[in-house]
Amino acid sequence: MTYIVNENCIKCKLTDCVEVCPVDCFYEGKNMLVIKPDECIDCGVCEPECPIDAIKPDTEPGTEKWVELNSKYSEIWPNINKQKDPLEDNEKYRNEENKFEKYFKENI
Repeated sequence: MTYIVNENCIKCKLTDCVEVCPVDCFYEGKNMLVIKPDECIDCGVCEPECPIDAIKPDTEPGTEKWVELNSKYSEIWPNINKQKDPLEDNEKYRNEENKFEKYFKENI
């Protein structure tokens, strides 16, 4: 098992999870974070730290797309290991649906 970051993170990019990760397995894109599955030690400390419920175990139904996305972009995006300020207008997007289709950005 590993953990993944899902679309709840898009346009919010809160980094509370990064601060507690003991192995620095988070990677930062322009408007979201991902977890590198090969580095994640399945400790689970990041999951309760996310205030927007964007981190899930890969064993939950419907996470297949997110496992693939986390794996792909963790190879491209730079590592993040320190907490940063969230995106400026993150509150506006917290409960929005279909954020991946509307806002996902591949580049950093």
